[in-house]
Amino acid sequence: MQYAVDVHRFSRGIIPVTLEARVLQDADRLDAIGAIGIARVFLTGGSLGREFYHPDDPFCRTREPDDSKWNLDHFYRKLLKLESGMHTKSGRRMAAARTAVLRRYLEDLEAEIGADGSNSNINDIHSNRNNTEKY
Repeated sequence: MQYAVDVHRFSRGIIPVTLEARVLQDADRLDAIGAIGIARVFLTGGSLGREFYHPDDPFCRTREPDDSKWNLDHFYRKLLKLESGMHTKSGRRMAAARTAVLRRYLEDLEAEIGADGSNSNINDIHSNRNNTEKY
């Protein structure tokens, strides 16, 4: 069981060899995607003071994602890659459904803000922490 715990993290980049480790790694990755995963991205990023998205290229079309600066980049740095690394049949099925949620969110967001973020001022609002205007 210790082996399973040691190798389950995405950042370790280890492909597990035991069934227990594969199940744990799938479960850990499933927690990171879908509706809960979206909430986790913005909760974590917000608590770390990261901006919502890159103002000129929110969807990482012309640049490498940098999720140390931009919350939305975490989708491209990690979350959208998780489905392809699932080990179990159940994990693959669940990951496909949850990844579809991520993709729908990104499509909806792009429809609202535009491909270059020009339809939104969310980063201006987020950056202005001393803003006294009431919403």
